Amino acid sequence: MSTAEDFIRANTAIASPPLIPEIRLQMATEVTPIWQATEESLARFGTPPPFWAFAWAGGQALARYIIDHPETVAGRDVLDLASGSGMVAIAAAKAGARRVTAADIDPFAAAAIVMNAALNGVSVQVEPRDLLDRGTAGWAAVTAGDVCYEAPMALRMIAMLRRIAARGRLALLGDPGRAYLPREGLVELARYTVPVSRELEDREAKEAAVFEVLPD
Repeated sequence: MSTAEDFIRANTAIASPPLIPEIRLQMATEVTPIWQATEESLARFGTPPPFWAFAWAGGQALARYIIDHPETVAGRDVLDLASGSGMVAIAAAKAGARRVTAADIDPFAAAAIVMNAALNGVSVQVEPRDLLDRGTAGWAAVTAGDVCYEAPMALRMIAMLRRIAARGRLALLGDPGRAYLPREGLVELARYTVPVSRELEDREAKEAAVFEVLPD
């Protein structure tokens, strides 16, 4: 089997997400071919779905907000959960965060994060462990983009963000109205219209908001 980096280079091209021209990523130009490629690889090698290959609407909104409001993360240690492509982590690094860690359990995402950070000339550490049930010490700000699409993930993610907020730290969530977005305990900070692919979403643009997550 080729390396994760080989697979990423063979199935993506360097481009900027519509809402964040300041950032360049290895992104899939077409949805179906890369999804089919990972499904074929999944049968043989256990390759996860290629969530890392797309700039999801909630993540784009969150990255845009951070770049436009660098004081949110400047000088802070930032953790980006379920980082995928590393887009939000890269935005935090560009905005002047002291240290940025991108957490994702998918080894292909980890490889994509390293490649994308290098493309943008920033330093991002990769954390491959599942951190959602771990302690919250050490992070001044925690971000999560587009993570409320499945109930188990959303419940664990929101619980983690609320624990962060309960320690007096900043917890930010970007979301385009996914099914499991909490109804309470969020303060909307900004809203964006994000161009998206009809192959991934049900329309050509999604309204995505950035929220501060409050403690329970």
